[in-house]
Amino acid sequence: MGPASACADHDARFDLLALGEPLIEFNADASDDRCLRGFGGDVSNVAVAAARLGARTGFLGALGADAFGDDVMALWAREGVDTACVRRDPQAPTGAYLVEHGGAQGHRFAYLRASSAATRYALDDAARAALASTRILHLSAISQGISLAACDTGFEAMALAREAGARIAYDTNLRLALWPLPRARAIIREALRLCDIALPGHEDAAKIFGTRDPEALLDHCLEGGCAIVAMTLGAQGAIIATPHARRRIPAFPVTARDATGAGDAFDAAFLVHLQETGDPFAAGQYACIAAALSTTGYGAIAPLPDRAAVEAAGANLSADGGG
Repeated sequence: MGPASACADHDARFDLLALGEPLIEFNADASDDRCLRGFGGDVSNVAVAAARLGARTGFLGALGADAFGDDVMALWAREGVDTACVRRDPQAPTGAYLVEHGGAQGHRFAYLRASSAATRYALDDAARAALASTRILHLSAISQGISLAACDTGFEAMALAREAGARIAYDTNLRLALWPLPRARAIIREALRLCDIALPGHEDAAKIFGTRDPEALLDHCLEGGCAIVAMTLGAQGAIIATPHARRRIPAFPVTARDATGAGDAFDAAFLVHLQETGDPFAAGQYACIAAALSTTGYGAIAPLPDRAAVEAAGANLSADGGG
């Protein structure tokens, strides 16, 4: 399908609009009874991370008319994320999740999101106007997997953004607790066909396409017509691919503590740097640095780096001969 036209780049209200579900996070350590409260939700994390990197970001979605929703709104206000298109739902709660550390599996997640406000969200006139004035629409498989209504809203938003000339970025975040694999595969493959920038994680892509071969996974993502694939490989970094070139980007070395929001940090940094430079390979290196830095603290939001931190780390990498 190739890149969308550049008309949305001019006088756009937003560099990036994120569509999906914000969550309240409870981060627990299995070694004691302490539990730190924070924030999560993949696309909300991306909106905050992109704002810290200097992008004009906004959110499309819904929160409960409850204390947790108030807290998320306060977070976005502090971080500079526009909330004009966020609806407060008095009949449904804000979603939440628990992440536990220290067990044999490293960390595990438990979600309280059934029938949350975000599952009931539909686009209104304000959201449609915002979609007509953004450079990038970002959403994920989770954005669509939380309900049938959310799935339809995601496709509607993609169609409106594309009509307005925006680029569509799609993360294949796969949560099989939300939907069965055959349905997830069908929806995600269709979304990849409609997007300009695919942001798959290797493990998720392997389940979606039935192979672990990175090159074959890149082929599958590109065959629908998207212009750029940025596939994360965890501690092994990432592979960036276009129809004409591919490059493996090594991980940036850090002492990792919690990788909860690393993929979201990668997505945000990749999209911000791609807009600024037009170079997907430079954006991949920038994103790997941001993702690594995000693992040096606990929680999805607190350790997300700002522009100064990423640029300083990148300068050190270049000075050491790695850039």
